[in-house]
Amino acid sequence: MTFERITGDEPIAGSTLLEFWRWAFRDLAANNLRGLFAEWLVARACGVADGNRVEWDAVDLLVDGIKVEVKSSAYVQTWAQKKPSSPSFSIRATKAWDAMTGYEDTVRRQADVYVFCLLHERDRDRLDPLDLRQWRFYVLPTSVLDAQVSSQKSIGLNSLLRLKPVEVPFEGLHGAIKIAGAHGAADET
Repeated sequence: MTFERITGDEPIAGSTLLEFWRWAFRDLAANNLRGLFAEWLVARACGVADGNRVEWDAVDLLVDGIKVEVKSSAYVQTWAQKKPSSPSFSIRATKAWDAMTGYEDTVRRQADVYVFCLLHERDRDRLDPLDLRQWRFYVLPTSVLDAQVSSQKSIGLNSLLRLKPVEVPFEGLHGAIKIAGAHGAADET
């Protein structure tokens, strides 16, 4: 199934698709949208956001032949909190999905590289997912996860930091992914 890129000007129900987007997707701090937004940020930083996102693909992004998984977390949630959340990220092994053949038999981490995106602002009144200064990006070859925390399904921020991921600004993501992808490939030989 092929979808053409849409603009938001498409008419629907006496309105436009843009109005639906404004209604449904206004809260970029919500868990589901924050994850999609983080994925888009990484795609933008790497120059691969010009196509359409593929839902249920085995990995989130393909960057210069490197399979990339993007995970996000935050201290502030969209619901009432008595204290900030403890950031954690899913690192679960999965069966790869292919739209033509279905699920693979092997359970493993599908990506070559993980990018962990932390919306680190702790003050709800200042929280702004559109402010790139409020994001921290950590890049880690999957081989490190497989070697150090092979059976874990999730990882907290402190445990992740003990694995020594490379922390980079938005502008450094593409280069860090390329380096981590090469490092991960070297670990496999």
